[in-house]
Amino acid sequence: MATSIPTRDAHVPPPGGSPHAPAGAARRTWRSRLWRFDDKASPYAYIAPFFLVFGAFGLYPLLYTGWIALHRVEMTGLDRMEWVGWENFGAILRDSEFWTAVTNTFLIGVMSTVPQLLVALGLAHLLNYRLRASAFWRTVVLTPYATSVASAALVFALVFRADGGLLNWVLHFVGLGDTNWANGHWTSKIAISVIVIWRWTGYNALIYLAAMQAVPADLYEAASLDGASRWQQFRKVTIPSLRPTILFTIVISTIGSMQLFGEPLLLEGGRLGAIGGNENQYETLSVYLYNYGWNLGHLGPAAAVAWAMLALLLIIAAANWLVGRLVRKSAV
Repeated sequence: MATSIPTRDAHVPPPGGSPHAPAGAARRTWRSRLWRFDDKASPYAYIAPFFLVFGAFGLYPLLYTGWIALHRVEMTGLDRMEWVGWENFGAILRDSEFWTAVTNTFLIGVMSTVPQLLVALGLAHLLNYRLRASAFWRTVVLTPYATSVASAALVFALVFRADGGLLNWVLHFVGLGDTNWANGHWTSKIAISVIVIWRWTGYNALIYLAAMQAVPADLYEAASLDGASRWQQFRKVTIPSLRPTILFTIVISTIGSMQLFGEPLLLEGGRLGAIGGNENQYETLSVYLYNYGWNLGHLGPAAAVAWAMLALLLIIAAANWLVGRLVRKSAV
């Protein structure tokens, strides 16, 4: 005898009807609507905290800074805003100190990024071998990154001091004489670049190490069977496999160099640090913004500098994207 198995949603009313049937059907309909609403609304509820935090601490300050850049606002009168349009942008573009800060930022960025990434690539290659206590060495490499920028800058300020600094003592000991690192146009940039290199090399080395460990071992075995040396394997296998990671670290390091603030501010400290040296020889864009906004109290031009930095970052990001696209096309 054939029997039928009722489905989950099957509902067979009792003979003669029941006064509770309409209520049960309405309850099921309400639950079905609630379930559909939960299915559609839950993903938005899960990601809503991120957008709320981003809107409050990212998007709103960005837009408000753009609004201030179009007004004349002084630190002593935040409630008095006078519309000036693009006047603040024109003022900073006509200021020679602004272009000095752009040049210093670019030079310090190149002087710190190129050696930093090259050393990080070499360290990652060494750490990729099977070393004893490999976790210890990776922790040691990452230790400078965990150090605060203020601590690192203050320690290196003592190293690069003109009178009694450790580096000048070493140079004087070997007969090379003393050097006023902070007052020289190139020596000050070298000092700041050394601080940046010391702090960020280990961070980039671990990024490269993670990418190296994702390279298939079959590629190295095939290259070894073809007679390739370790150096040839590094050039022909490792470097091509790390191209996306290298481009990523270049972009991140470029953004970081555009935001250099603590290192030049604390190299000498005090009034000279706040203006980037006695001749603005190591004044970066962040220090220039700080000087305009906090030392001089002109918030309108300071906000214009912030938006100019954003525009430069977008231009650099577009250039990096174009280079990356050309590299991918050439690889194919």
